[in-house]
Amino acid sequence: MLYDKIIPLFHKPLVFDKRVQVIAAHMASMLPDEGAILDVGCGDGQICKLILDRNPGLAYQGLEVVERPSCEIPMKMYDGDTLPYEDKSFDFVTFVDVLHHTVSPQATIREAARVARKGIVLKDHICETPMNRSILSFMDKVGNVSHGVSLPDNYLSRNQWSEAFAAVRLKKDAYTEKLGLYPALVRPVFEHGLHFVGRYTFET
Repeated sequence: MLYDKIIPLFHKPLVFDKRVQVIAAHMASMLPDEGAILDVGCGDGQICKLILDRNPGLAYQGLEVVERPSCEIPMKMYDGDTLPYEDKSFDFVTFVDVLHHTVSPQATIREAARVARKGIVLKDHICETPMNRSILSFMDKVGNVSHGVSLPDNYLSRNQWSEAFAAVRLKKDAYTEKLGLYPALVRPVFEHGLHFVGRYTFET
């Protein structure tokens, strides 16, 4: 009852609205001015729209497994496993807090690498300790309870992220853990060491 009714009322004005603006700014800084982008797990497309405000030359296509009433970008449903596109169909594939909701983040990364020409840009979490996992799980429940999103808590450590990208010959060429998602008072608990935005491109 607390998650379902009370917390979402406070979460949107106090956390969510600022959070989408901050994430969009970081993602836009790591994407090119022009190009074809596939956003997997696009939700209502709000973050993509904010990125387009900064990088209007991008062309977005969204994919989702949970249908929303509306979406700010062209979107279609898919099975959550196989991306329904030919190899190298997009310049970049993007994910915003999506991979830890998948059955296998590593398998989804392999699929993204297959359909990408240049690489992957993502925002996700870092989990190094049981306490990290507990905090991340709590945040996910608060942020997603009203959307019917699967919550398997498949969080990866820094080493696991590195191994997953190295397995598909993607190298990290832009990265930050200093995002500024939350008010300074709560950052030591809910932000520091738990979030990152990164760009991974194919090795040449």
